[in-house]
Amino acid sequence: MLLLGSDHGGLKLKEAVKELLNERGIAYEDFGTDNGDSVDYPDFGEMVASGVSSGAADKGLLFCGTGIGMSIVANKFPHVRAALATDEFMAGWPRNTTTPIYWC
Repeated sequence: MLLLGSDHGGLKLKEAVKELLNERGIAYEDFGTDNGDSVDYPDFGEMVASGVSSGAADKGLLFCGTGIGMSIVANKFPHVRAALATDEFMAGWPRNTTTPIYWC
């Protein structure tokens, strides 16, 4: 199971990723946000990171305006390693070397 979470700044990208996941038949749970209203990113980062930290899910994807805030929030949880990825190289490199369970 893959957990997803975003603030208002990452909503558009999260929705595009959900379409891709649906096309590929990949199971996920979306913790929100569900609209473009301004929200506090830590609330959504904590929900997703808590789920992975507890073992309820294997991995998570967090989306926000820059990814920096979500990375900071997620990395505060035990057994969570979050990596900021802004391109294909950054998304692949940490997975090959440090096995993060989040991409922000």
